[in-house]
Amino acid sequence: MSEDDQPRRRWSRPLLFAAGWVFTALGVVGLILPLMPGTIFLIAAAWCFSQSSPRFEAWLIGHPRLGPHVLRWRKTGAIARRAKVLACGSMALSFALLTQTSAPPIALATAALCLIGAGLYVSTRPEA
Repeated sequence: MSEDDQPRRRWSRPLLFAAGWVFTALGVVGLILPLMPGTIFLIAAAWCFSQSSPRFEAWLIGHPRLGPHVLRWRKTGAIARRAKVLACGSMALSFALLTQTSAPPIALATAALCLIGAGLYVSTRPEA
């Protein structure tokens, strides 16, 4: 690691660690609430912990309720059909709501492209 990387590393670990906990909390909420995706936040939390704290990554992966979602993603990259439908439906609803605002056309086009890309990615993953 070069000297230039030292300051970046010093700040990135605590930020990634904090983000890991935020994503974990969002993931737990998402597993409870029917319209909020939980697994994607747990996957993000596991990645943040893998970069900042192997101890908490192991805790998350070993957790009896939270860990299986992350492990399934890491092993197969699979997304359950119900989760695909919810994710794509939520994206479509979000875009529909966005069209009802005074967002400029460039914002609508950008959002549409991003949501279409995300929807294609989700829909092409294997099913659990």
